[in-house]
Amino acid sequence: MQGFGLIVIGDELLSGKRQDKHFSHLISLLAARGLELRWCRFISDEAPLITQTLKETMAGPDVVFSCGGIGATPDDRTRQCAAEALGVGIAPHPEGVAALEARFGSPVEPPHRMRLVEFPVGSRLIPNPVNQIPGFSVARHHFVPGFPNMAWPMMEWVLDHEYLEWQDSARWVEQAIGVDGARESDVIPLLERFEQRYPALRLSCLPNTRIEGFALELGVRGAPDEVAEGMQTLQQDIEALGFTWAAVEIGKADGE
Repeated sequence: MQGFGLIVIGDELLSGKRQDKHFSHLISLLAARGLELRWCRFISDEAPLITQTLKETMAGPDVVFSCGGIGATPDDRTRQCAAEALGVGIAPHPEGVAALEARFGSPVEPPHRMRLVEFPVGSRLIPNPVNQIPGFSVARHHFVPGFPNMAWPMMEWVLDHEYLEWQDSARWVEQAIGVDGARESDVIPLLERFEQRYPALRLSCLPNTRIEGFALELGVRGAPDEVAEGMQTLQQDIEALGFTWAAVEIGKADGE
């Protein structure tokens, strides 16, 4: 199975100095296109950890977005780590150099600005609409800055230029019901039978903390026709156990 993953890099996130915004935003970008996020990793700026993480993810099938660490300061190590993970060199990208010269003049001054476009050999550029300093793509991995105002339009560009054929906003739907008075233990056999009958559907069972007493939220996700049939079966099985149910609005968190 091939899907999407996210790596968010930065000591400031793990120390609590800043709060991540990429995770929830990428979920929204993908969902609008009928796509899903399979996993997310938050890691520090340590070079060995970045390199090892990229080696692992590059060995897998997923398309990966990586946010952070592609600037020119000493703590920006993602470009070098990506090259090491791939076993290739790092060099100024000719189109990236042209972009810097268009903005800052030629020769680019100060010289350390050139680090901004030193990417693993074989990289493709991701245009940056905010300051024209590009990110890069290599090995199904797409590297963008940590700044949301830059990263988010760059992610959209990648999705709509490299994965347009994957997109189908009607590919899947999700429905959920709330079951009053039920504990998880009450419905485990029912849910096991459901998964055997509908292996293509994604089933979730979440205790509901919005109301007093016991309650569960049961969700079904998948192709529209299968979800419609599966949800009807689930509702009938819940009623057969003697519980009542009510439709739940998708996206409402506990306490809302």
